[in-house]
Parts: sequence; C-alpha cells; structure tokens
Amino acid sequence: MVITKVAGNIDDYDTSNKEVDWLELEWEELNKRILRKTTEGGRDVAVSLETSGTLRYGDVLFEDGDTLVAIRTKLEKVYVVKPKTMQEMGKAAFEIGNRHTPCIIEGDEILVRYDHTLDELLDDVGVAYEQAERRFKEAFKYKGHQH
Repeated sequence: MVITKVAGNIDDYDTSNKEVDWLELEWEELNKRILRKTTEGGRDVAVSLETSGTLRYGDVLFEDGDTLVAIRTKLEKVYVVKPKTMQEMGKAAFEIGNRHTPCIIEGDEILVRYDHTLDELLDDVGVAYEQAERRFKEAFKYKGHQH
C-alpha cells in the first residue's frame, strides 16, 4: 500500500470496533517523507508524502471497515530529567545542549535518549533523573545551521 498523505489522528477516530495495526518507527524516522516499512500485522506500507512535513505519533495512514494503520514510535530507553528549580532547568538544558544531545521537553520533564555518558553530567549538575522507557511523540527538529 502506498500512502501519500496522512488521513488524520487516531485520537479523532472511534477505535472501539477497529483493529489498530501499528507502524512502529524510530524517533528519527518521523522526519522522513519517504520510507517503506512493515506494520505489526504484516502489511507492507510505502510512505511517500506529497508535501513536506513530519509524521507524528498517532497519525492514521489508512482506514477501512475494520482496520486503522497508524504511526507510533518504538519504546526507547531514556533519561527522564526532573528539574526542581529554574536554575536546575537552566543548567541541565545548557549541558544537554552543549553536547548537541537531542531532547524533548514534556510538561516539567526533559526526555533524553539513554546514553551512559550522561550519568556523570547529570550527577554533576545535581538534577534528579531516572531511566525509563518511553515513546517519543514527535520528531526532534534541529534549528539553525545544519552540518
């Protein structure tokens, strides 16, 4: 099946009588406009979006009478950084950014992909953090210059 545009978001569909066949992507793949993958249910899906943009967690690519094909990201090991003060937030964000480590801020947490070298850095900053598994909901977008 070839998909040229996103049909909607899973939050806008009644899924009570439908099977959701997930197309699991890596975090970076959300930025891709063209890709070919297989869903959990074994469907071969080619995505070739007509317009530029990014895929998002929950995007519905296909719907028929009893099935939705939707995007979700794979579970990944992450650090969940939980600053208690603006000073901790600033220090943690500075150090993470100084390493050019992609992160996403969700609520009062900073999510960073697991990298054992960050333990010492976060300990030095003195910020609370824990290891967990999460699904990233959106692609990280690099701003400014590109290498």
